[in-house]
Amino acid sequence: MIDDTNATVGVHSRRIRSFVLRQGRITSAQQRAFDDHWQRFGLAFTDVPRDFAVTFGRDAPRVLEIGFGNGEQLVHAAQAEPTRDFIGIEVHRPGVGRLLNALAQANVDNVRVYHHDAVEVLDREIAAESLAEIRIYFPDPWPKKRHQKRRLIQPDFVALLASRTTLGGRLHLATDWADYAEHMQSVLDNASGWRREAHHEAHEKAPTSRPAWRIDTHFERRGVRLGHGVWDLVYERV
Repeated sequence: MIDDTNATVGVHSRRIRSFVLRQGRITSAQQRAFDDHWQRFGLAFTDVPRDFAVTFGRDAPRVLEIGFGNGEQLVHAAQAEPTRDFIGIEVHRPGVGRLLNALAQANVDNVRVYHHDAVEVLDREIAAESLAEIRIYFPDPWPKKRHQKRRLIQPDFVALLASRTTLGGRLHLATDWADYAEHMQSVLDNASGWRREAHHEAHEKAPTSRPAWRIDTHFERRGVRLGHGVWDLVYERV
C-alpha cells in the first residue's frame, strides 16, 4: 500500500517526504515476523549507496516494487522469476510483517525489504541505472481534485525512476482509477527517458489486460468489487 503524501525527488530538491511511515495495528504474529525474519529479509536504511550484489550474494537483474501492500505479488514474483532479485519498499508496518512471514514460509532468498520512504531509498541507496524493472501497483489515487497533487506519479518522480533504471528496462504501473490512469499516461508520455511499450489508451476508459507477470491482488479485487476497471501501463527506459 502506498501513501503518496508530499512527493518530491532528488538530493538537491527541497526535502519533502513522499511517504508517511505508517505503523498501523500490528498483530502479535506480524511482530514476531519482525523479530524472527527481519535480519534475513529486512534492509535498514543507511543513507549510503548499497551494493546489492553483496546483499543478495550474486549479480542478477533487480526489480523494485514500491508499495507492495500485503506482499502477495512480491512473493509470487520471487518464486516465478528466480533468476531475478527483488527489492520491496512499503511504509505500512503490518504489511511488511505479513510479507516477512510469507517469505519465510516460501523459503525464498531473492527478496529484500525496506520499511522506509521510497524516495529516500531511491535517492540515497540505489545506484544510477542499476534496476532492470520498477513496479508500482495500485498507488493511492487521491481521487479528490484538491488532493491530486499528492499523487506519487509526477514528473520529478518518474525522472528519478528513469535515472535508476537501465536502458531497455521497464516501468510497470497499475491502477483501478480511470482518471489516475489518464494522469499516469500523460506524465509518462511527456517524460524524457520513457517510451510506451504496451497499453490501451487510458483516456478511452477501456481497462487493459493484466500482464502475465502480475497476479490478481487484494487491492485489485477490492477495486473490481467497487465496479472499477483496472489499467496496466508499461513503459520502456530509452
